[in-house]
Amino acid sequence: MLRTRGVARIIAAQLVARFPSGMLSLGLLFHVERSTHSFGAAGVALAALSIGQALAGPATGRLMGRVGMRPVIIVTAIACAAGVAVIALVPMPLAGVVALAFLAGLAFPPITSAVRTIYPKLVNARMLTPLYSLDASLQELIWIGGPVAVTFVATTLSTALGLLLSVALLLGGGAWFAASPEVGRVRIPRSKRRFGAVLARPPVLLSTVVGFLMIAACADVEASVPGAFGTTNPLSGVVLAIWSLASLVGGFALGRLPMRRWSLTLRLLIVTAGSALLPFVSGFAGISGALVVAGFGIAPALGVMSAIVSSSVRFSDTAEAYGWTNTGQLIGGALGAALAGWFLDVAGPPAAFGCGAVLSAVALGVAAAAHRATPDMRGRDAGPVPETAPVPVQPA
Repeated sequence: MLRTRGVARIIAAQLVARFPSGMLSLGLLFHVERSTHSFGAAGVALAALSIGQALAGPATGRLMGRVGMRPVIIVTAIACAAGVAVIALVPMPLAGVVALAFLAGLAFPPITSAVRTIYPKLVNARMLTPLYSLDASLQELIWIGGPVAVTFVATTLSTALGLLLSVALLLGGGAWFAASPEVGRVRIPRSKRRFGAVLARPPVLLSTVVGFLMIAACADVEASVPGAFGTTNPLSGVVLAIWSLASLVGGFALGRLPMRRWSLTLRLLIVTAGSALLPFVSGFAGISGALVVAGFGIAPALGVMSAIVSSSVRFSDTAEAYGWTNTGQLIGGALGAALAGWFLDVAGPPAAFGCGAVLSAVALGVAAAAHRATPDMRGRDAGPVPETAPVPVQPA
């Protein structure tokens, strides 16, 4: 697959451009907490950033069909970088930080929607589902390397430099991705449907709802691990890295399998099985073992969700559809982290892990109940639904 022209280049460019996704939240947390001495204030700023991203996802995805990918990516990258740079360099009251964080979230470049819209134009139908699985697997590098990099810079040098590192990657990665020939070659047709209509399609709705629940479960677990080990114990970071590596391995191991109606359900069964072990284990070995099982299904499940969307909507609607699925995942991440914090304070780590297990089980139940919305791609074209339009006919 990587020997196919343009695939390796676009994957590398989008990984760099998306790296700030794994850095901005933690960098903002360090910076606001250091300046206000309040985790509560930092949480408000993070919420503003996430809300902005969630609101903008579908709109920027649709906008790419109107004005093109490159203009949207370039303008949003510059605007987002400017907002984050001001937060890093200009002392201001919390209200100003929250407002700028919200605006930076609104302007966050829609790299994920863009690249997943490009993929069907790069490879043949047989390779599309494995490519989505590879994409979902490699994004684990963002969640391993991003937090490590911003934490090292923020704790050893300064929190402002941690944010400015995100700014540099926003601009550099965005420029590299926008300059890629594949971005220039792909033209998204203008959608003729009203905004939001694509969400009424059962496969898109399924991917959005299941993504919301699964990422909520993952965010709950991610926040619960430091609660189990303590915020000063470096083992929590090692455990989370093991979890991400298990997801990476799972994506490579299962990515080549063709998509069937039960594919999403079976992958979520793996995630739920591992999550269900977490409330009953403790210590490094026990929690790591449970997360290896759960992680093995995460990237494959995300890859299937991307393939479901790609094979179920017209090409003109794919960017907006991925915007909705990304919005669902962002909201799920915020909800899962909030639930974990509440359970940790009230009942401790086992209850917080139990919340994640319940969320995973609900995602599994939704996927199983709606399995008919998952297209069976065995021997079929996994690309977008062809565009339709009137065809002029010369009368006989």
